[in-house]
Amino acid sequence: MNKQPDRPIRVLVVDDSALVRRAITEALSRDPEIEVVGSACDPYVAREKIAQLDPDVLTLDLEMPRMDGLTFLRILMKHHPLPVVVVSSLAQHGSQAAMDAVEAGAVDVLAKPDGTMSIGGLGERLAYHVKAAAAAGVGRRRTAETPSPAAAPQPPLAAPAGAFDSRQIIVIGGSTGGVEALRQLLPRFPRGLPPIAVVQHISAYFSKVVAERLDALCGFDVREATDGGLLRAGSCVIAPGDLHMAVEFSAGMFRTKLLKTPPVHHCRPAVDVLFRSAAEAAGPHAVAALLTGMGSDGAIGMQAIRQAGGTTIAEHESTCVVYGMPRAAIELGVVDKTVPLPEIPAAILTALARRRS
Repeated sequence: MNKQPDRPIRVLVVDDSALVRRAITEALSRDPEIEVVGSACDPYVAREKIAQLDPDVLTLDLEMPRMDGLTFLRILMKHHPLPVVVVSSLAQHGSQAAMDAVEAGAVDVLAKPDGTMSIGGLGERLAYHVKAAAAAGVGRRRTAETPSPAAAPQPPLAAPAGAFDSRQIIVIGGSTGGVEALRQLLPRFPRGLPPIAVVQHISAYFSKVVAERLDALCGFDVREATDGGLLRAGSCVIAPGDLHMAVEFSAGMFRTKLLKTPPVHHCRPAVDVLFRSAAEAAGPHAVAALLTGMGSDGAIGMQAIRQAGGTTIAEHESTCVVYGMPRAAIELGVVDKTVPLPEIPAAILTALARRRS
């Protein structure tokens, strides 16, 4: 149920606070591409409004009377799938509720600021996430190769025989839909691979809990990156929200560098920052994968990796929640291989084996 090209994105705001509903409505109404068509104080009213108004996107609180937002989200995704952006105070401070919402089918999760009237400050970010949600294929018929939300990850693939070069590194970037894509992708990797560095467009409160959830699913160490931290073979780091992450290679080791420099493509962390640093640090030994997401972040970085002799892989449109970032890289002519999400782990392993010393 995607936005029609001849009209604004129609949004239904669901929150038990009248002040919050008004603040979100006013913030979104500043964008000419968005129309707030209604609001609801709880899931039961929301159910009636969905039938009446046929919105393109919902913003949804998680703490509400009569039925909590997470329960409503699960029911909605089962019976009437719609793109949902969660806006909730439960998403603050690394709450597991944020990850639970993504696994239940939310396209994005934003933390509600302290104080209802400060929500107006979320306006530009919230509008961006609403537009990304509208572009998401939540209501489309899924292809046979598209994992459903919260699908159990498949078991790890077999590791290629032989030793890897110490300069080899895997770098991965994603945005809208990327958290669920990582949940399906990373557990497929066997132990003992070259280090993995991931930039996912994510908020500061959310990156640690994502790393923790992925660590529980994978057979290797997954953690939030630290400035100057050693990036070892057989481990994975996730860029902290609101910080760029780059990789450096010295004395035979990769280290991560965290930067508070200006956003790139309105994003921090940005995939381009990671990919460009990998091109410089690893050259032909870098293997990059660009996952689902709105916008063009990662395309220029992929160009740098390809020019350095590295391997570039993009997620195929058939499994992207939003076919933006991979398409930008493909249109730039810098992608070596385009495959559906379930085939990306094998493609990365093949590229690593080919580039071994």
